[in-house]
Amino acid sequence: MRLILSFVVLLFLTACGTRKRISERDVVEKVQNKEEKIQVPVFNSTLEYISYFKSIAIKEMDLYDIPASITLAQGILESGSGKGRLALEANNHFGIKCHDWTGPAIYHDDDRDQECFRKYKNPASSYRDHSLFLTKRGRYSNLFKLRKNDYKAWAKGLKKAGYATDKKYPKKLIAIIERYGLSKYDKKQKNKKLNAKFSYTTYTVVKGDTIYSLSKRYNISMEEIKKANNLVGPSLSVGQTLKIKTNEQ
Repeated sequence: MRLILSFVVLLFLTACGTRKRISERDVVEKVQNKEEKIQVPVFNSTLEYISYFKSIAIKEMDLYDIPASITLAQGILESGSGKGRLALEANNHFGIKCHDWTGPAIYHDDDRDQECFRKYKNPASSYRDHSLFLTKRGRYSNLFKLRKNDYKAWAKGLKKAGYATDKKYPKKLIAIIERYGLSKYDKKQKNKKLNAKFSYTTYTVVKGDTIYSLSKRYNISMEEIKKANNLVGPSLSVGQTLKIKTNEQ
């Protein structure tokens, strides 16, 4: 009888300990979530928004060939300079809806009531997803045939590709770019060594390769691959031979 009683007490204590551990874990997650919310920047003006995100937009331009002026203008317009509900509650600065998204989501009235929008841990993740959204969807491929400093063509191209339903979308982006002089950020590039010499290797494109995946594999920018091979746009053909810069000499 004592053995049975001891066994029951042991089970009870074990169960209580388990519940305690789960509860502590839940508290930690809640604290982390609160800290993430506190860290979301709040902007008093559009100029503050630009000052905060300009370096991120330039970095995205270097990696994905999307004009920094366009990225900033879209962020300003879509998020209300960071003051909109999607930006404040979901870190979504570009109004990107769920589509094939499997991550966290938020529901918000847009073209229809309570549409599904993507939710991010921080604003920088939203900026990165914006770059991926444009580079990985074929309907935006014609944008990458445009010059990076031609923000007017990019603004019109985004509307034509279906990014927004607002007929005035291009005019709004262009007005923001010109009002705040955002085109100057399209000329900002990562520092490059003068008179540097490079070695090159050849690479044969296989199924599944993209300029982006190759840029990551060889740790160079998409622009460098396109320039070395006179590529106009993001598409590659299986069997195509490319020159890839490997290292400095």
